Amino acid sequence: QVQFVESGGGLVQPGGSLRLSCAASGLIFSYYDMGWFRQAAGKERELVAAINWNGGSTSYADSVKGRFTIARDNEKNTVYLQMNSLKPEDTAVYYCALAVRPYYSGSDYTSRSNYGTWGQGTQVTVSS
Repeated sequence: QVQFVESGGGLVQPGGSLRLSCAASGLIFSYYDMGWFRQAAGKERELVAAINWNGGSTSYADSVKGRFTIARDNEKNTVYLQMNSLKPEDTAVYYCALAVRPYYSGSDYTSRSNYGTWGQGTQVTVSS
């Protein structure tokens, strides 16, 4: 059974930084694309960053491009989201997400529909 342990959320002032981590178990982590989603109050869950199975390609939502960086360490079964220059509109619950199929079955890591299993979520609040 796949399990995730997310950490790193919290309260930060505008302009500040946070680093989210998501450690996975119960799978061959290096076979799967990974993503970070967020869901703000009253809004749909959106894909903000994605990384392919070997870390060679990344993709970002326009709203976070240039400020957020996704990375993974396949030796540690962990995916990260470095968030810089945070804005109040970044306030949301952030979820790591696992692709629904391994890379060799064909996948588009940039597509929201590529992901089907989410972590428990970690709250990020950007406020002065």
